[in-house]
Amino acid sequence: MAPLPNAELVQNSLQLYRYLLRCCRQLPEENIRQHYRHAVRQSFKVHADEDDPERIQQIIKRAIEDADWVMNK
Repeated sequence: MAPLPNAELVQNSLQLYRYLLRCCRQLPEENIRQHYRHAVRQSFKVHADEDDPERIQQIIKRAIEDADWVMNK
């Protein structure tokens, strides 16, 4: 399953959140979709207080790479 297009356009945390939830919608089974939606929400709660722009960009890059891996799994 291919990742969603325009991942390179993700610039901030809100765009990343939307991108990841759209990826979850493409997963084949409901229980898998629920699992990854929950994981996305939990990750955003954990990193909500992050204020270093460089660290935020690292998190965004890693999250997109992880989403690509999940979608191709």
